[in-house]
This record gives sequence, C-alpha cells and structure tokens, in this order.
Amino acid sequence: MSAAAAAEVPLPRAGGAWREGDPPGRRRWYAAPEPLALEGGGHLPGVRLAFETWGRLAPDASNAVLVLHALTGDSHLSGPAGPGHPTPGWWDALVGPGRALDTDRWFVVAPNVLGGCQGSTGPSSPRPGGRRAWGGAFPFLTQRDQVAAEAGLADALGIGRWALVVGGSMGGMRALEWAVTHPARIGALLLLATTAAASAEQIAWAAVQVGAIRADPHWQGGDYHGTGRVPSAGLGLARRLAHITYRSEPELDARFGRLAQGAEDPWHGGRYQVESYLDHHAGKLAGRFDAGSYVTLTQAMNAHEVGRGRGGTRAALARVTAPALVAGVDSDRLYPLAQQAELAALIPHADRVRVVESRHGHDGFLIETDQVAALVRELLP
Repeated sequence: MSAAAAAEVPLPRAGGAWREGDPPGRRRWYAAPEPLALEGGGHLPGVRLAFETWGRLAPDASNAVLVLHALTGDSHLSGPAGPGHPTPGWWDALVGPGRALDTDRWFVVAPNVLGGCQGSTGPSSPRPGGRRAWGGAFPFLTQRDQVAAEAGLADALGIGRWALVVGGSMGGMRALEWAVTHPARIGALLLLATTAAASAEQIAWAAVQVGAIRADPHWQGGDYHGTGRVPSAGLGLARRLAHITYRSEPELDARFGRLAQGAEDPWHGGRYQVESYLDHHAGKLAGRFDAGSYVTLTQAMNAHEVGRGRGGTRAALARVTAPALVAGVDSDRLYPLAQQAELAALIPHADRVRVVESRHGHDGFLIETDQVAALVRELLP
C-alpha cells in the first residue's frame, strides 16, 4: 500500500485526534515527496501537514504571512467552530478584512505542526503500509524537524520568502528557528512569550506533565490507538498542571479565591471553584487532543535550544537578518520577560523587548489581541 493510500485508511478513534473520514473543515494538506530527515537521526516517511489559508497569494508571492501555533493549538487560526473544527479560531480577532492580518492584503498560512493531531502526521496517524498507528514508535522530533516540514509546505505553495513569520510560546520557538535556519526567507519576525532555549524549570514542569500521561495505565507505551482505552486521565492531569502555569496567581485568586463550586463542600468531597475550572479545561482538551501528540510536542519543546550546534545562543541569533519584534507578557510566570529580553538584546534588529500588559499570565499573548495587533501592524504597516 502506498503512503498516500495508507493515510486514507481510517483508524479507530482514540481521544480527540482528527481522523481520516472526519469532516475536513477548512483544512488542506501538503504531502512531502520524500521522507523527512530528522535531526536526531533516521527519517520520517509519509509526512503530511494540514494547513489553512486566508486571503489570496499575490502573483509574486510577496504577501504571505506564516502564523505558528502553540502546544495545543492547530491550523484553525480563524473562523467559527463547526464540522472538523471543535473550537473557534484561536487568534480570530487578528485575521480578516481590516484587521491586523488584513486578508484583503495578506495571504495568511497556519499549519498544524508536525507531530500534532489535527490533520498533520503524528503518533495517532497510520504508519505507511498498514492500518496500525505510529503510537509509541513515532520518532523523537525537534523544532528544527518541524520547521523543515514547514519549509516544504512553503515550497509547495510557491512561497520563497514570508513577509512575516509570527508565533507565540511553542510557535515562537518555531518562528525563531525559521529566522535562524532560513534568514533569507523571512521578511519580518514577531516572537511572543518564547525563549532562545527551554529552561530547567520549563523542562521540569513539562516532565511532570509527560510523567502524568505515561503513568496512566491506558498509555500502554503509547500504543493505545485502536485498543478502545485512552489515557485521558493522564492527559487531563497534564492539562491541569500546564494550565496553572499558563495563568497568573493574581488572576486565579481574583476569579476564584477560596470559593466552593456551587453547593459542593470541599470539606466533604466537594471542589473549590478553581478545581472545577481546572477540571473543565482538562475535559475540553481530552475531547480534542491526542495524548501521544502532547508527549511528542512537549518533548520537542524541551529540546528547543536555538544555539545547539551553532556556536551558542549569541552566534545563532546573530544569523537573524529580518526586522524583529520580541514581546513578552508582564504576568507570565512560565516564560518570564527576562527570556524575551535576552532575545531582544541578541537579535540584531530587535531593539528592545515589548511588554504585553495582562493579568492572564502566559496565555496573555492569546488573549490581549489588541496589543498583539499593534505589534503586527508595526511590522506590516
């Protein structure tokens, strides 16, 4: 069976991953013509990336903008929820006529990251040549592998140079890799709430999340796809842990304090409101995401180190030739402003770190769309 044919074989559902046969929504697909050489060794065959676009590509392809999502995001940057798209666009307020990414002017592209679970090749995808999912055999990926796949997508779309590459958090890691690996292909760069390298604390938080998933008895070494048993409890715990780091302590205290959830009594088995809040987000993620992708992408984030094999961080960032803006969120305790200040100091044309004011912590880069829109317009006047 060819790789293309194998990609069309539906697999039994396991968790929230998109499956062949599900409504495609606005997705389109890019299929790599050759196996992808991986930074860690070996090759990944049958690579496909799901992506969505808005606007129209100019005849000279000079108006293309690449937007890169964070850990549990996907290609659905803009638009309502509906068949094929369980959630509304995650940066909808930025995209459309008259908005910062004006689709009357710009051709906006948002891929689902390699290793993801919303249409791109990942652990829940069928292996070429059979119906069995990759599962625990899916290879270790780095941000550079993911950018290499996205470069293939750009080539297939006829885009030699992006007018702007923008990303936050994990998406910012890939945007930075784009600018360092392919400096001539970047017209402008916007980095939000990200870092030059994952810190020990960031790796530690991530390790606890991965450990929660792997400790779920339904994990089965990652080979749970098609068994009817899904490590949703482990994924839910990982999401609870992550979500605490995504928000700020003052916000959580102001919203929930020590209040009980409805008529529940925390002294007699009930929950506090903040516990209910975390339960809600855990359930939402389990309904739209795959635990294997969560592990794969988290490990890729932990591996992020822009200076690896390039003479260190300073030498790597000196390769960036595009005008750049680096912004952080003032209440972000997961990716603190000091990390963005380092990027701004070492990227040649970044001048100073820009501060997004928000009570929402790390998630502020997704929530404070007016402030982010102003940064986009600064780079795309």
